[in-house]
Amino acid sequence: STIYIKKAVAKTTYQKRNALRDAATIELLFATGMRISELCSLQVDDVNLEDGTILISGKGSKERRLQIGNIEVLNILKEYRLDFSKEIANCGHFFANQSGHPLSDQTVRRIINKYTSLASISQHITPHMFRHTFATSLLDADVDIRYIQEMLGHSSINITEIYTHVTTAKQRDILTNKHPRNGFHI
Repeated sequence: STIYIKKAVAKTTYQKRNALRDAATIELLFATGMRISELCSLQVDDVNLEDGTILISGKGSKERRLQIGNIEVLNILKEYRLDFSKEIANCGHFFANQSGHPLSDQTVRRIINKYTSLASISQHITPHMFRHTFATSLLDADVDIRYIQEMLGHSSINITEIYTHVTTAKQRDILTNKHPRNGFHI
């Protein structure tokens, strides 16, 4: 995914830098399940790539700290931070454009649309779909919903439970392969 993004538009230096920033943006959305507004408001000091943690300021001024568990995601973020160090210092936000301004929600949406189009994906992909996929993938991997609630920054388990209806494939697998009735022979 990251290699595809970096090679798909890597013609000029300007395009290579944007591709690097775009890859870092998309990777972090999926790695953390953060909201697009949380990503765009990340400050430089919120991102600690040495220990792999991100301090996220969520809704209602609630903060949560998430660990980035994938070394490839950390590496792309480190590469981006190094390449965009001037722009990041200029605006104080972790994600910046080449003019030194923070990325906006609209810019992130355009980034996603650009790579969706380049990948010939006909479905309309939104930033929230990364959050949704993050949550449902963890649910499918049998992660306790309370941990997912905390990672998503939900104040109530009821909000997180919205994601549980999608995991019918996982439910089918459990009931087909793990239900005790399957071991009974009459």
